[in-house]
Amino acid sequence: MSTVKTNTAPPVDLVSGGTGPALVTVRGLKVAYDDGPLVLDGVDLDLRPGETVALLGSSGSGKSTLMKSLTGFAPITSGSVRVAGHDVAGLRRGELRRLRADVGQVFQRFNLVDRLSVLTNVLTGALHEAGPINLVGGFSAAHRRRAMELLDRVGIAHKAKEQARALSGGQQQRVAIARALMQGPKVILADEPVASLDPKLSHTVLELLQRIAREDGIPVLVSLHVLPLALRHSDRVIGLRHGEVLVSAPTARLSAEQLAPLYDVDDEKDED
Repeated sequence: MSTVKTNTAPPVDLVSGGTGPALVTVRGLKVAYDDGPLVLDGVDLDLRPGETVALLGSSGSGKSTLMKSLTGFAPITSGSVRVAGHDVAGLRRGELRRLRADVGQVFQRFNLVDRLSVLTNVLTGALHEAGPINLVGGFSAAHRRRAMELLDRVGIAHKAKEQARALSGGQQQRVAIARALMQGPKVILADEPVASLDPKLSHTVLELLQRIAREDGIPVLVSLHVLPLALRHSDRVIGLRHGEVLVSAPTARLSAEQLAPLYDVDDEKDED
C-alpha cells in the first residue's frame, strides 16, 4: 500500500489551500527529551497563508511534540524552526512571549475559565496587547467591540454574557476559536480540537477553522485522529510515524487507504 511523500509542498491557490511565502518553515527538525530517544527525526514542514494542514499519526507518533516545538515548548535538538518571522530555537523568554502572542492555539479541552463569561474568555486573548490595564479588570471599548464581532463570527454572540460552563462542548470550542482570533494571530495551531465532540459538531468546528484560514489568510495546523475528517477538512496532510514524515501531500491526492499505514496497530502506545 503506497503513500505519497513530498518534502516541500508547492504553493497552491486559495481555493484549495495557501499561497505565497511560508509563515512556518521547519527543516530537519529533531527533538529528544533529556537525552532520550528521538521523538521527532528530521521533520520538514511548511505552512502557507490561507491553508489548513491536517497533522495525522497514531498516538506516540510525535504530533504533540511537533506542535510544541512551534511555540518553544519542546526542545529543538537540531534543525531549524521559523514561525511568523521568529527563529524559535534562538528565542529568549521575552521573545518567546511575543512568538506565542503571534500563534493562536485551540485545545482539545477548550481551556476556558468556566466561571467567567463567554465575552471575558474571548477578551483574555487580548491580554498580551492590553497590558497592565487588564489587571484592574479593564479592556478598551475597542477590545470589547472586537470580541463581540468575533463571537458573532463564530455564531454565539447571543451567549456573550453566559458563563462558559453553561455552554455545550461545541459552543465552548467556538469560544476558544474566537479567543485565539482575539490575539490577531499569524498562525493557528489546533491540537485535537474535535476529539471530545460528536461527528456533527466536529464537522462544524473544522469547517469554521478552514473558513478562517481561507478568509483571513491564517495558516491552520490541525492535529486529528479521524481520517474522514482530515480528508474532508484540509488542503494538505502531513502524516507522522515514529517521529518521521511518512506522508506529505495535497489532500486531493490522498485516500484513506494511503493513510492507513500511519495507524498500524503496533504503533499505538502512550501519547508523546
